[in-house]
Amino acid sequence: MKMRLAEIAKALQVEPKEEWEEIVVTSVSFDTRSLEQGALFIPLVAEHDGHDYIENAINSGAVATLWQEGHDESIVSIPKLVVPDSLQALQKIAHYYLQKINPKVVAITGSNGKTTTKDMVAAILGRRFNVQKTHDNFNNFIGVPMTVLSMEPNTEALVIEMGMDHFGELDKLSRLVEPDIAVITMIGEAHIEFFGTRDKIADAKMEITHGLKEDGVLIYNGDEPLLVQRTKEIGQETTTFGTSDNVNLRALNVVSNDKETSFRVAQWENENFVIPMIGSYNATNALAALSVGEFFRIPVEEMKKALRSFDLTKNRTQWLQGAKGERILSDVYNSNPSAAKLVIIAFSNSATDGKRIAVIGDMLQLGDNSKEMHENLAEVIDPDKIDSVYLCGEEVGYLATKLASKFDEEHLRLYKATDKQNLVAALQSKISAGDSVLLKGSHGVHLENVLEKLMLKNSF
Repeated sequence: MKMRLAEIAKALQVEPKEEWEEIVVTSVSFDTRSLEQGALFIPLVAEHDGHDYIENAINSGAVATLWQEGHDESIVSIPKLVVPDSLQALQKIAHYYLQKINPKVVAITGSNGKTTTKDMVAAILGRRFNVQKTHDNFNNFIGVPMTVLSMEPNTEALVIEMGMDHFGELDKLSRLVEPDIAVITMIGEAHIEFFGTRDKIADAKMEITHGLKEDGVLIYNGDEPLLVQRTKEIGQETTTFGTSDNVNLRALNVVSNDKETSFRVAQWENENFVIPMIGSYNATNALAALSVGEFFRIPVEEMKKALRSFDLTKNRTQWLQGAKGERILSDVYNSNPSAAKLVIIAFSNSATDGKRIAVIGDMLQLGDNSKEMHENLAEVIDPDKIDSVYLCGEEVGYLATKLASKFDEEHLRLYKATDKQNLVAALQSKISAGDSVLLKGSHGVHLENVLEKLMLKNSF
């Protein structure tokens, strides 16, 4: 971004000072550790109050700052825009900047697959347009406006990932970006602790349509009856993807191996699509991306090329090389019952020169359903395909009990989330060159720390 401070002040309805016409803001930042010269500092009030770090911001090159009412203004030696709420002001600036740049906006949500779909959509649109997409997991009230404000002035398409774990969150995010296209990948059990039922999760996901432009399009998984039922109530155009006969874009002949997944589409039977990911379920995410590409009139051949080599956000079903020569399937950013089962099945069917070893962490935010949903993972863990299971956390204790009839003590281990040192030591004594290792768990269990150690030659 690049805006004069006076323009930002007007967007926030703050009376600008004459000298602010000469101050150019080239970025925004709420973290002084990554703040760059020319930035507008956004001090957010959370567990730590960002206002306490104003000196760090100034020393790092901030040229101005927002300043939430009720904080000492005398400590600020750079221009300040005093606002009632600094987070709401950040969102307001983002909304203004979005209208100014005026790209086409694609907003994506879903219980699973939204990050992968975001990456695929960005790759497809990038064949013809200047595209900006959500970085990593910047998909909340802070991350979405930060993504908007990271746009270059020549951005033609903005691909936004939207997360939520409570009612009302997607409503606000959708109204913030006013998408031209909204995408719902699937309805699963993620965050069911807060919603209680999949019906209510579907209600919450449909909030993505609240800011959808009147002439916008909702693209959704037509295999999900809960969505089919709810989309009848909106006035915008809808289109569907999936594997059933009644969808607009239908996958055929899905074949997945340990490196990639190929599939055909009923509407383009002569074309073979390939994505560099395992798991037949990822073909459905690709259909969602193809649906977006079709809306933008991207030629099929161009979409094929984009999917063949798109950049995947790290820690999403990613094969890596371990220090002992083992192959590691890393999927440690998040986990829910639907996603975990699909990944375990894909891993179980992947080719290997050695043993398959599964490391599974807690699935969080399942509430009263946690016991049942952890136990249900046992259905897809086959001792004929998986040699050993290492469990990490508290909730996976339910799964350990369920698996006790399938695995002996040598091949089934349970560790507390705080005992990763012993978990890693046990894995390192077990793993040999040629083995395959799955790491799957909710981010709160931090299996990425286990991944880091397995990839170091001299860990612990």
